[in-house]
Amino acid sequence: MPQPPVTGPTVMGLPEWTVLAVISQQPTHGFAVAQLTTPDGELGRVWQIPRPVIYRSIGRLAEAGLITPQGTEPGQGPQRTIYAATGEGHEAAARWLEMPVAHIRDIRSHLLLKLALLHRRGNDAGALVRRQREILAPIAAAIDAEVAGDTFDGTLLAWRRASAAAAIAFLDDISARAEMSSSNAAR
Repeated sequence: MPQPPVTGPTVMGLPEWTVLAVISQQPTHGFAVAQLTTPDGELGRVWQIPRPVIYRSIGRLAEAGLITPQGTEPGQGPQRTIYAATGEGHEAAARWLEMPVAHIRDIRSHLLLKLALLHRRGNDAGALVRRQREILAPIAAAIDAEVAGDTFDGTLLAWRRASAAAAIAFLDDISARAEMSSSNAAR
């Protein structure tokens, strides 16, 4: 299974990857990233990250050499430090955005957030969706092959089967819509 890239000693969680992906798109400050991840923010509709976690992530990314301060935002309000991704930060964000998730349980959070970030950048997510389906198909098949009786294990297996089927159907649906959109644009 592919694992998310880890840079140096810094283990990156979803908040760090999100902040890095946003900053690698365009230099910005922590408050702007936090606004994106509020419940009504562009990314917050998918995954919400509290403001203190955003600022802690910025600190970790700066310590890892993935982002660097570029100055402060001009204006009357509080001085907000603008951060830009370093070359290594740009490369790490691009690799992460292209990497499928390893577990069905991460479709709702990690994959959907990657799709939102790719859309925000104007990037085609088709290759990621295809690779994601290739990763999930054998997992779904293995789950289908499992047998469990009338115990909690059977209940858990039923949940895993339904989740795997829903994930595959989701990927097939967005692939079909993307293909339809491409063929309509070509006309």
